[in-house]
Amino acid sequence: VQLQASGGGLVQPGGFLRISCAASGSILSFNAMGWYRQAPGKQREFVGVITKGGTTNYADSVKGRFTLSRDNAVNALYLQMNSLKPEDTAVYSCYAQVRSEFYWGQGTQVTVSS
Repeated sequence: VQLQASGGGLVQPGGFLRISCAASGSILSFNAMGWYRQAPGKQREFVGVITKGGTTNYADSVKGRFTLSRDNAVNALYLQMNSLKPEDTAVYSCYAQVRSEFYWGQGTQVTVSS
C-alpha cells in the first residue's frame, strides 16, 4: 500500500483548504483511513479517522471545522478544513489501516498565517 498526500499550502486564518491522500490501489478493503498532524516542536496529534463503513471520529480540536470523506471510485481520502486557525499549522500525514497493518504516506505542509 502506497499513500500520497497532497494539497497543502499557505492559507489565511479563517480560510479553508482541502488536502488529499491518494492510494496506490483499491481502498475498498481498508478498514479505516485517517490523518495525523505534527507541528514543529510538538508531538504527533490525531486529527480524524473514517472507517470502511463511513463512520468518522475527530479530535476535539478540529471537530465541527474539519470533515473527512473517502471516494472509493478514485481510491482517495479527503480532509476538508474550514475556519482554519494558526494552531492548525502542521505537517499532515495520512494513514490506512488494512486488517492489523498500518501504512503511512508522506506529509503535506499546511500553514495558516496572515
